[in-house]
Amino acid sequence: MDLHNLHTGSDTPTPKIPLKFVVEGKHFETFEQYITGAELKRLVGIPLETELYLSISKPYQDELIDNDTQINLARPEMEYFFTKKKLQFFINDVPFIWYKQYIQGAQIRELGNISDQDDIFLDINPNWEDDLILDDEEVDLARPGNERFFSKPKTKQFKIIVNARQHEWTGENISFEQLVVLAFGSYDPNPGKGYTITYSRGWHPKPEGTLVKGTEVRVKNKMIFDVTATDKS
Repeated sequence: MDLHNLHTGSDTPTPKIPLKFVVEGKHFETFEQYITGAELKRLVGIPLETELYLSISKPYQDELIDNDTQINLARPEMEYFFTKKKLQFFINDVPFIWYKQYIQGAQIRELGNISDQDDIFLDINPNWEDDLILDDEEVDLARPGNERFFSKPKTKQFKIIVNARQHEWTGENISFEQLVVLAFGSYDPNPGKGYTITYSRGWHPKPEGTLVKGTEVRVKNKMIFDVTATDKS
């Protein structure tokens, strides 16, 4: 049984026997008679906007606990608190519980203790390509089934196609200017010289797009680039 000590710093006399209670299946004990809904949520990392309930015996309804509600823990029976809206997902086969509909890639990385040298993927049906999850990307956990995320070392070597010719590329990203060099051997910064770059077979959620001067794109193996040059004079 996982018991945690809780001390709120109250000046009221403390009893000799601690009061025990349960939040989301975790057991706690305290010498304080009262605790707020917000304090209960903080104990287990539940967001303050999530609804928390006190379990009540049937046929009566469970009691919704507001953040500023004071709960008396000294009542005869042990109190059980729980949330009704929670979503389970997996990171590298380890189960996690989340109390919001969306989670960011950076939060998945932090929860799963995933190195910056690894990529995070959402496991997709075996017949389709797994979905790369970027740190600033949001994933909807409320879709049917439990989402499964996994990590693997970032690829360092890529084969890319530039103007129908295959090139070896080392690096996570490639810039507008680097693509021009691959296509034509050099980059002419002269204002009278213009370049247009489009790409396809890139990463979701934008597998196709256009690059402009000064920008770059995440590289994917067998990604296709079309680079054209125009003379503005």
